[in-house]
Amino acid sequence: MSVSSPAFSASRTAIKPLTALLLLWLAGVALRLTILAVPPVIPLIHDDLHLSETQVGILSGIPMVLFAGAAIAGSLMVARLGAVHALLTGLALCAAGSVMRGVGPSLAMLYFGTVVTSFGVAVMQPSLPPLVRAWVPRRIGFATAVYTNGLIVGEIFPAALTIPLVLPMLHRSWQWSFVFWAVPVVLIAVAIFVLAPRSEAGVAAAPRRWMPDFRNGLIWRIGILLGSVNATYFALNGFLPDYLTHTGQAELINGALTANNMGQLPASFLLLVSAERLVRTSWSYVVCALMCVAGLLMVTMMSGGWVIAGAAVLGCFAAGVLVLILALPPLISEPDEVHLVSAGMFTVSYSVAVIVPIISGLLWDLTGWLLAPFIPMGICMAVVIGLAPTIVLREKSAGA
Repeated sequence: MSVSSPAFSASRTAIKPLTALLLLWLAGVALRLTILAVPPVIPLIHDDLHLSETQVGILSGIPMVLFAGAAIAGSLMVARLGAVHALLTGLALCAAGSVMRGVGPSLAMLYFGTVVTSFGVAVMQPSLPPLVRAWVPRRIGFATAVYTNGLIVGEIFPAALTIPLVLPMLHRSWQWSFVFWAVPVVLIAVAIFVLAPRSEAGVAAAPRRWMPDFRNGLIWRIGILLGSVNATYFALNGFLPDYLTHTGQAELINGALTANNMGQLPASFLLLVSAERLVRTSWSYVVCALMCVAGLLMVTMMSGGWVIAGAAVLGCFAAGVLVLILALPPLISEPDEVHLVSAGMFTVSYSVAVIVPIISGLLWDLTGWLLAPFIPMGICMAVVIGLAPTIVLREKSAGA
């Protein structure tokens, strides 16, 4: 019997809350596994393929460009195929792209596989908010915190396990490490295919709109809000090593980067129990942004353990804003427009996340001032403080 047959669909119309939350968490994990599999093996790739720093930069920048440029394609797939099938398509692309990077040990295949994997993630991201609304409509903030927790765990797994565990097991082959991280993505896709209901996707329904309405100021506001947080997080990861090296604190690099990434976990766990309340309050966004500023000041104005603590503070409260913003599209949109708002939000946000680190680098090159790259990060947090009240008030009025 075809999986799209009416009889099959009729038997798959509901999903138990715990199953829904598990699948959302697993999907969140898959969002980052193959993307974050690259940084730990960049030194090996650099040596084997004799890459220049520019080529390494292109490899690192491809995901952000695709996240911004292909989000609308994800919206199209949600509109035409339904959220579940769009999610499954994205998972398949993630796994396939990661395998391509492993079996084709050339720079061209490495780039192409990264494009395919990044396109898969770009398709997955707009599919998750509609599933949150469809599967857990009464606990949207909680469900968003669940899949965001999965996303953060998916960032930590390859960063923490590739060098000490995966590479030794695979005879230090960076190619096979990409294949290794494709395996859990395939398993997650199988779990979602088997357990997820099909009917919500509306496969047999008339085609829905797929192009975000960029005339809608709300899309720009939440996109810039999310982009400001992402830009600060990515820029800190990018510039902190060189900053610490130039200030004679190179021994702190590993600890600071680990703290910045691991610091996200406490926020994601805390918001599992508080996101429902905090997502509707402007002060929660403002407090998180102020704490991110405090983290930046600790990193740049202090030394020793305070630098590591500052990186952890920024990672923690940036993750707090991330969870709260990702919960907004299902709350502020009609059910058949969640994918539109999500795709628009991701397009704007990752465009900002690409541009801000470039500005930080240009400021450093032009001025030679070690603190210059951190100024755009501080401006991003000021943007969060300024925009948060308007977004929350709009959401409240929409609810009214």
